[in-house]
Amino acid sequence: MLKGLGGLIARYLNGTVRGYTAPGLVPVDLLVATLEPCDVILVEGNRRISVAIKYLTQSTWSHAALYAGSALGVAHGAGLRLIEADLTRGVRAAPVSELEGLHVRICRPVGLGEADRARVIAHAASRIGHRYDLKNVLDLARYLLPTPPVPVRLRRRLIALGSGDPTRAICSTMIAEAFQSVRYPILPEIETVPASRPGCDDCVRELLHIRHHSLFAPRDFDLSPYFEVVKPRIAQGFDPARLEWAATGEAGAAPQRPSA
Repeated sequence: MLKGLGGLIARYLNGTVRGYTAPGLVPVDLLVATLEPCDVILVEGNRRISVAIKYLTQSTWSHAALYAGSALGVAHGAGLRLIEADLTRGVRAAPVSELEGLHVRICRPVGLGEADRARVIAHAASRIGHRYDLKNVLDLARYLLPTPPVPVRLRRRLIALGSGDPTRAICSTMIAEAFQSVRYPILPEIETVPASRPGCDDCVRELLHIRHHSLFAPRDFDLSPYFEVVKPRIAQGFDPARLEWAATGEAGAAPQRPSA
């Protein structure tokens, strides 16, 4: 009974929101031309649960996916694939074409070697098939109220509330774990300690501490100083001189401002 009720709540939360618009969209073919294996794709999201996650994380982004390219092989479907955690379908391999019509951002890990990229993708791929435990009705029901009256300092922890596997289907936990498996930083806690150097009494060094993966949200990849934000139109050679603007007075053209 609990699983059936949880399924109903999950399907409702995964329903799309009417009136969603995403200005400045990047065509999927341009996105594919720009993506590299191990890129993290942040998605604004057009589902009911997206509204709650964006509110709780104070961010534009409600979802994250890992780009695996063709590394998954035919076992997970032909073509270029993403690895993502979906509320109703669990961790799965999905085609890039599903990003059509959505506002996205590419976050690229800097300085990550080819071998480590392969390990990150393999770690995420090993989670494919894990599903959200729909019996955790209370864990799901917290998202029925899109803007819960929770203090700002507690909102991130509200997402991490609950058991491990259910949280993986909503947050960026699965992707954070994959990067932490090769000790690649996202937003580590930094401890400053004295550095023992002759003639330098004020020298310090920084020690990085791994944050628990359940506390990561999609926006952390955007905020991370270790991920580069890649914009496809610029990466593929943007030239403003080649833009074709509508003439003044044509449909959709912005009116000219009167001269002073």
